Amino acid sequence: MGEITPLDVVSGIDSVWDSVPHPVLVVDRGGMVRTLSASARSVLPDIGPGSAVEDFVPSWLSGDDDREARTTELPDGEMAWWLLEDSARSTRLALTLERERSEFLDEASAVLMASLNIDRCMEATVQMAARHLADAAVLVAPASGGVVPLVFGLPDGTTEHRRIDADPAEVAGLSEALRGFPPVPSRWIDPGSLPEWLVPPGFSDGTGGVVITPLPGHGVPAGALVLLRRSSESTFSDGEEVFARLFAARAGAALSAARLYAEQSTITRTLMRELLPPQLQRLDGIELAGGYRASADHETIGGDFYDVHPAAGPDDETLVILGDVCGKGLDAAVLTGKIRNTLQALAPLAADHTGVLKLLNSALLSIDDTRFATLVLASVVRRDGFVRLRLTSAGHLAPLIVRNDGSVEEADTGGTLVGVMPTIRARTVDAALAPGETCLLFTDGVTEARGGPLGADMFGEARLSAALSQCAGLPAEAVVERIMMLTSEWVHNRAHDDIAVVAITAPRRTHLSAVDGHTAGRFTA
Repeated sequence: MGEITPLDVVSGIDSVWDSVPHPVLVVDRGGMVRTLSASARSVLPDIGPGSAVEDFVPSWLSGDDDREARTTELPDGEMAWWLLEDSARSTRLALTLERERSEFLDEASAVLMASLNIDRCMEATVQMAARHLADAAVLVAPASGGVVPLVFGLPDGTTEHRRIDADPAEVAGLSEALRGFPPVPSRWIDPGSLPEWLVPPGFSDGTGGVVITPLPGHGVPAGALVLLRRSSESTFSDGEEVFARLFAARAGAALSAARLYAEQSTITRTLMRELLPPQLQRLDGIELAGGYRASADHETIGGDFYDVHPAAGPDDETLVILGDVCGKGLDAAVLTGKIRNTLQALAPLAADHTGVLKLLNSALLSIDDTRFATLVLASVVRRDGFVRLRLTSAGHLAPLIVRNDGSVEEADTGGTLVGVMPTIRARTVDAALAPGETCLLFTDGVTEARGGPLGADMFGEARLSAALSQCAGLPAEAVVERIMMLTSEWVHNRAHDDIAVVAITAPRRTHLSAVDGHTAGRFTA
């Protein structure tokens, strides 16, 4: 057996330290590392035997990290540094981080859901992502017609919209994210492979970490969110990728809601254009003007309506219709649209007002709806210098005619409601308008408008007749404007029914104005 030397003893002891499962450094009296355990070498790759501890001590040895250093004095005066994890401090840091992330997600939900404008929602998404999750963010919206909409966001809060002709399949994981598939891990994406069209302004020096995550929507993906960092030293951790997906879920829901609202708004505007009263104009020597106000200021359609079906030829009649459907708002407007479409189909039969009303009555009775309507039909034609009218009321207020001397007459027409009884009765009367005279069709929204000093008095037919008397000789547009203004002033800001008026005027003789050679002028013969 050979002699055991002090070096053999030290080597044997060092092998014991090397096998210790915890990170441990053995430091001699001079402050030099003599040996360290295998786990310490993995934690402190820059420290080895012979290293001066004071030169290589990591930040967490001084209490700035999730580990603490505890020392044990060895018999020969050396010190063993044990590197122990500070679990309490680590827990506090984890709780603080989760609290900050929860607060950010709450803020994100509030900000993103505060607007249903799709552009503002996209801008808010990239602004918050660039400020809290990365150095920059790009929102890639679903492609339309081969064009990819992009919104860039930078930490300074600026955003930029672009529409580019590109293929998302050029970027690993982007086309999958746009289809709603799970995201590709960040480590699988080469930042250097990003195409120029996806790199935000200011990132020309190179991109470090990249995260691409889908923006899940309501049944249909809302797009994809691309997060970028400048330096390769700041790549995304697994926890940051998970947090990015949590944010993307909230952003996707908000974007989906905004996009759905935009689509519904477009559909609503398209449908409402068909329900709104038409713009009236002069036809075949007859002045026509109309005015309409819905029962609520935030609504544009309701149960009152008017329509004009122009004459097929110079000797044919123009059909003017004004009606009032029972009820208010959208439900009444829907039935209004059905009535208007039916009357448009029946317009060629307008020579027989009663026949048209009977057919309309049958059509309404076949609809599963308890609403009814009142109507007044006016067939108008210009002959022998006069405007000839045939007027028929179906449960509606009779038209008023203002003569040139200011006198007001009520047309002697009447009939039953439309859409109530299987049979309908109506009486048609003839009337004539001399140049300057006007026939006014109106709904009960005018006469039953409540207002006045106490707010409870109805405008009434007497006030309407007095107001119309003052409109003698005025053009149709002026008559409508006057009646609508007086009615609006009467109700002020109070609740009221739908209001509709139509003026049919026999124009005075006109000449071309000398102002521009085109504007119609007026003078009394």
